[in-house]
Amino acid sequence: MVSRRGFLTGFAVASVALTAGCTRSGSSAPATAGGSRPLPIPPLAPSTVGTDGVRRFSLRAQAGKTEILAGKSTPTWGFNGSILGPTLRAKRGETVAFTVHNALPEATTVHWHGMHVPASCDGGPHQTIQPGGTWQPSWTVDQPAATLWYHPHPHGATEKHVYRGLAGIFLIDDESSALDLPEDYGVDDIPLIIQDRRLTPDGALDESDPSDIGLLGKTILTNGIAGAHLPVRTERVRLRILNGSSGRIYRLAFSDSREFQMIASDGGLLIAPIPLRTIQISPGERVEIVVSLRGGDPVTLRSLPIEQRAGISKAAAFGFDDTFDILSLEPDQKLKPAAPLPASLAAIPALVAPGTPATRTFDLRWHMINNQRMDMNRIDMTIPVDTTEVWSVRNSDNWPHNFHVHDVQFQITSIDGQAPPPELAGWKDTVYTTPGPTYLLAMRFAGHTDPTYPYMFHCHLLLHEDQGMMGQFLVLAPGQQPAPMQMDMPGMEGHGAHGS
Repeated sequence: MVSRRGFLTGFAVASVALTAGCTRSGSSAPATAGGSRPLPIPPLAPSTVGTDGVRRFSLRAQAGKTEILAGKSTPTWGFNGSILGPTLRAKRGETVAFTVHNALPEATTVHWHGMHVPASCDGGPHQTIQPGGTWQPSWTVDQPAATLWYHPHPHGATEKHVYRGLAGIFLIDDESSALDLPEDYGVDDIPLIIQDRRLTPDGALDESDPSDIGLLGKTILTNGIAGAHLPVRTERVRLRILNGSSGRIYRLAFSDSREFQMIASDGGLLIAPIPLRTIQISPGERVEIVVSLRGGDPVTLRSLPIEQRAGISKAAAFGFDDTFDILSLEPDQKLKPAAPLPASLAAIPALVAPGTPATRTFDLRWHMINNQRMDMNRIDMTIPVDTTEVWSVRNSDNWPHNFHVHDVQFQITSIDGQAPPPELAGWKDTVYTTPGPTYLLAMRFAGHTDPTYPYMFHCHLLLHEDQGMMGQFLVLAPGQQPAPMQMDMPGMEGHGAHGS
């Protein structure tokens, strides 16, 4: 539960970025002398629970204007506001229902990234919402507490829609909320959506001339604005960090190299807190960290040059040499004391025994997976429900790629035969793949079946996804035969590929 003070403080600041421009030209929270503005906190989305126990939300994809840079109005898209969207929150075991309206001038979708969800509700490219149209998915939440997110997934246009501002956080709660972790939303429990943008001199989004990994920019946005600071009132702060960029990879650290504790990855809490000084996060990945602060002693969260670059050509062109300030944390002189972190967080039973061989193999190269580009009318594989598989994934390119699978959270069982580092040992739905090594991913396809609507697997560098680095699969019940829907849009076979 969010405190009244935490909710109202977060909502007041968030309204600047999330609703400015919907009804006026875009006001802004006052900047400090150095040009910094308070970090907008996305408001918790209102919901209603009827007599049937279903929690209902409404989302509206719409255009607006936002002061990404103080004093300049930028045309943007958002959910229920001008940029990004409200934070959705539900409990494990609840049934949730959404009314999603598309007020944009072109078709879009809403994908629930990281969610175990029926394929017909997944929000991938098969669940298109036409301009003026409405989509009403519903499902029962059945997975551990985690920081997930939602974003568009239209075939061939995902990068553009996310780049213009369509993204938001989806929090799942469960019994782990009884743990003594920072959990006062907007006060000591902070969602942090990190994105990069390029802006024209008049403040518009520059969507021209994408790099080989997409629209790479050098203006860093945190929760929709550039140059943000977070006023801190507690000795410990939990940052729920999402890399919401289309292609940029971040290596996060604090300006004084202080140690922080990683407590969760994409799919939920780790077994125990992991002490770290840096953490790398690629597009679509999430990490939760807890950082300790001292009264009156500010510190800056930064992105440092990427060290993990073996096999990468043109590293500088991919932004690997860049350094950015992400967010300044500015503690009060006197901070509210915080309890020590729990020594244990969650049980994560192994899905497979060590050394279990791969069920399937995926080769990532150019804009293809296994030498094929996405075709909306091709089902790449069918998987029996309630089975566990091990996927072997290898980036055989000289470009950055990562790998995302819809509907499941997976465990990385090995990287080139070695156990993954602790920060990759929890539940994941997206993993960065260094060129060369083989990543073995164990995952279980449970509960949901559908002979018609597929799930996706793809690189989450969004330009790569748009260019065809994606495939699709059906999960089938015993005796069920594939009956895939036919789409009236072409595959991606005609798009040009880059050379190695």
